[in-house]
Amino acid sequence: MKDNKANPLRLSSLNHISLVCKSVEESADFYQNVLGFVPVRRPGSFDFDGAWLFGHGIGIHLLRSDDPETMPKKTVINPKDNHISFQCENMAMVEKKLMEMGIDLVRQRVEEGGVYVDQLFFHDPDGFMIEICNCDNIPVVPLAGEVVRSCSRVNPQPQQIHLPVVQP
Repeated sequence: MKDNKANPLRLSSLNHISLVCKSVEESADFYQNVLGFVPVRRPGSFDFDGAWLFGHGIGIHLLRSDDPETMPKKTVINPKDNHISFQCENMAMVEKKLMEMGIDLVRQRVEEGGVYVDQLFFHDPDGFMIEICNCDNIPVVPLAGEVVRSCSRVNPQPQQIHLPVVQP
């Protein structure tokens, strides 16, 4: 087998992420009704509470915590924390929908070479962070020997928005 430095394990795609949660039902509801995932069949041989969801080309596996009462919940939305990011076509529409749902979020904008990327950050029911962005505005360019550099921040302080929960 010839050594492939660009893809030594010959990976083909991201399959799923697993998230430990307090309530599988509450988290499944969030991922379905906020982010548009759909439930899919989970192996019946699993002897623990969980759910599998699929959408946007990836799976999310929800696993009920063995000790849900001791799970810490993050309340501060920190764009530099662990998160999963989703690309969208209309940031204004996404922000409006999230606000209508009463979801606290942080809005941020970064600039790279005159190109702007808008980002919205918010938490799932257990405090795992979600980002919605128009990140494809910045092309993905392999470094090929270049020094790694970061994007400059247009808004140095993220803007956190708190809204009352609106019941449908």
